[in-house]
Formats: sequence, C-alpha cells, structure tokens
Amino acid sequence: MILDPKYQSFKDNYKIMIGSIVPRPIAFVSTISKDGVDNVAPFSFFNGVCSNPPTISFCPVRRGTDSEIKDTLRNIQDTGVFALNIVSESFAAEMVKTAIEYPVEVSEFDKTGLTPIPCNKILAPRVSESKISFECELNQIIEVGDGSPGSGALILGTIVLFHVDDDIYDHGRINLDLLKPIGRLAGSNGYVRITDRFDIERKK
Repeated sequence: MILDPKYQSFKDNYKIMIGSIVPRPIAFVSTISKDGVDNVAPFSFFNGVCSNPPTISFCPVRRGTDSEIKDTLRNIQDTGVFALNIVSESFAAEMVKTAIEYPVEVSEFDKTGLTPIPCNKILAPRVSESKISFECELNQIIEVGDGSPGSGALILGTIVLFHVDDDIYDHGRINLDLLKPIGRLAGSNGYVRITDRFDIERKK
C-alpha cells in the first residue's frame, strides 16, 4: 500500500505516524506563564539532539479544533525556559490527566496533585515526582507547517542542569529498572513499559 500524505487529512497522516514511530518517549514539560501560572503537559514527539551542548527537542502541535498553539509553547516563547521531566510508571495516571485542555489561568499541577518544585537555574518549576528532570533554556523554535491544525513548532532546548534521583544513578549511568520509564504507542490510551529488553552485540 502506498499512501500520499497530500491526499489524506492531517488526522489520517497523524495516525500513520503514531502507529509507526513507536515506542515514543514522553516529554513531560513544565513551564510558567508570564502571569506566573505553572503549567505541565506531555508531548510524545520528543528526543535528544546532541550532547555538546546537551540539547533536546520536542514538538507541540497546534490544536486540531482551532489551530491555537499550546500553553507550553506560548510560555516558552514568553520566558525562554522550560523543564523537561521524564515520566515513570508511578505517576503515569497523573501525567495523562494533564493532557486535558484546561483554561490558561488553570495550573495542571493543581488539577492532578503533582508537585511543582523550583528549579535551580531557571524560573520554570520541575515535577517533584519525576526521577529525572532537565532544566532547559530555549535554543530556537522552528515553525513547521502553515499554522493550520496539525502544524507544529519544533523546540530545541539546551540543558543547563540535570536532576537525577540518587537511587537510579549508578556510576554515571541510569538504572532503567528503577526509573521505570514509559513510552507512547498509537491511540489515545496506548502506553508501553520497557520490561522486555534484549541486547545485540555491536561488532567493533
């Protein structure tokens, strides 16, 4: 089967992409508005970029209903900073609740019971429940698309501070069995654990 994205809706293209690009890590991004309202929301178009300087990327897409940008993007545009929190299974249900589109004056922290705590170098809060958080300064925002529903903004952020729980830190490496991260699959309810792993030796 060959599918030409030009002849499909953005929603149909989205379904193909999220069903193919799996599993996807979750960027749980916390920000603060210019009016001082804390915000936290999940994004599953997320990955690392490079380590010198340590840089991550994630992409909030415009809402499918009215093409408005997400509060997260607006807050980063206004403040130039954000925290990226890694999601563990222990607070996955609370993370899902933050995906609801609350009014701009409402903090998802208040609605979910998650705990905002101050960052060390940036104004935005981080999520206390997260075992790994990155304090990030905005590198650049790359607008993708024409601003219609489904268009996106690729955000590049430079990590200025790592927060890693002592219990999962093992001589410079992360203990995944203790981190218990989750990933996204297709559909509104699809998630995955990393309990079934295997190694393939890479020849030198």
